[in-house]
Amino acid sequence: MGQAPTIYPVILSGGSGSRLWPLSREQFPKQLQALTGRQTLIQDTALRLGPDTRPSASAPIVVCNDAHRFIVAEQLRAVGVEPKAIIIEPQGRNTAPAIAVAAQVVADDPDALLLVMPSDHIIRKPEAFRVAVRSAVPLAEEGRLVTFGIAPSEPSTAYGYIKRGEPLHGDAFDVAAFVEKPSSDKAREFIESGNHSWNGGIFLFQAKVFLEELNRFEPDIAPACRAALDKGSNDLFFFRLDAEAFAKVSSQSIDYGVMERTDKAAVVLVDMGWSDVGSWSALHDESEQDADGNTHIGDIVSIDSRNTYVRSERQTTAVVGLDGAIVIITDDAVLVTDRAHDQKVKDVVTQLKEAGNEAATAHAKTYRPWGWFQTVGQGERFKVKRICVQPGSKLSLQKHRHRSEHWVVVQGTAMVINGEETIMLGENESTFIPAGTLHRLENPGKVDLEMVEVQSGEYVGEDDIVRVDDDYGRESERGE
Repeated sequence: MGQAPTIYPVILSGGSGSRLWPLSREQFPKQLQALTGRQTLIQDTALRLGPDTRPSASAPIVVCNDAHRFIVAEQLRAVGVEPKAIIIEPQGRNTAPAIAVAAQVVADDPDALLLVMPSDHIIRKPEAFRVAVRSAVPLAEEGRLVTFGIAPSEPSTAYGYIKRGEPLHGDAFDVAAFVEKPSSDKAREFIESGNHSWNGGIFLFQAKVFLEELNRFEPDIAPACRAALDKGSNDLFFFRLDAEAFAKVSSQSIDYGVMERTDKAAVVLVDMGWSDVGSWSALHDESEQDADGNTHIGDIVSIDSRNTYVRSERQTTAVVGLDGAIVIITDDAVLVTDRAHDQKVKDVVTQLKEAGNEAATAHAKTYRPWGWFQTVGQGERFKVKRICVQPGSKLSLQKHRHRSEHWVVVQGTAMVINGEETIMLGENESTFIPAGTLHRLENPGKVDLEMVEVQSGEYVGEDDIVRVDDDYGRESERGE
């Protein structure tokens, strides 16, 4: 009996989740957040195959963008996952190029199977998912491009559908057609027919077969990806695709580029409690609710309200007499809508972007490889921040041309380079750093270092920073 092929999980982490604004934004999207449990969506995805498939499953290959690289690495480390590779895309080129890169990373394994998974989905029945993957392996070994058809729970217009063709074996079928997001009437027809499934965007296939089919239909993509790999470089524990070469790659989805055009598509049916968490109402459906259908997260007071999702990360929030409402309060934004209109939240993000409002893409709390900072107040010549530095981490050695800084330790211990001095600061102790002075902040302790930073000067923008030395290889990123 031959050796079982190795399954290489490929985790795609390029989405922004704009329909979950203001919680999910480009700089800290939904896959990096714990929406329904203790673990984030990308952590759940990385652990999804489980120990029973580990003998034939590789560590995952993660494809993400530059802004998220340290957060992704830290979140995987926190759940004990050491990825085979974290590949940095200089710019988004959709799913087909991302998968083509992963396929070429494992080219030395001629029987390699790629299990392609978006990083921002919920699967409440992971064992059903693993059973479906195991049943799909023989099809993939035969040269099929397997997708997983999700058992529909309602005639949703938010998803694409897969129409089943001739049966193959068990819960596997030929794919008769892929159908775009339908109208309400069409969606009801699909459900009543009993031969349509939701398209969840999860795939299993041989890497070499995917590349063969991609070369048939989109012959320019794989060679351009190969060039970006060959000219790419290692950066700490990441691999950066070459920016100039990758810019020449055509943007294309796996659905349009391959799956809808190949004659090798197969579908394995599965009921695995799947959701792409593509809207606030979808998240509400996946969340724990009280007897009146309410999900309330934070300091919430509710009177005579039903079927509401209310989430406040800041102040006490009261709702009275609401039905089907969505209320989201973050440090810098408030969203109020109803379930019937929550798909239009993406239009809010579009309008904010057009107006140049940073709340469209960035949170008040900005994450860095060493921790995070949050602006709590600012004016024409000052800014006040909260800063949290993780144990053993330190900021870059840096200076500012236009601003001075006053640091006050609130919790933990700080080791500070301030010009020619190196000093230790404990709680309620402080130091002043004049403009132009080289300085660095480090947490040598075993608990988080929390401090308040008061900036003052003629300019307090995030781009007033000159890095002299940095443990994380950063040069052009704005902020600490």
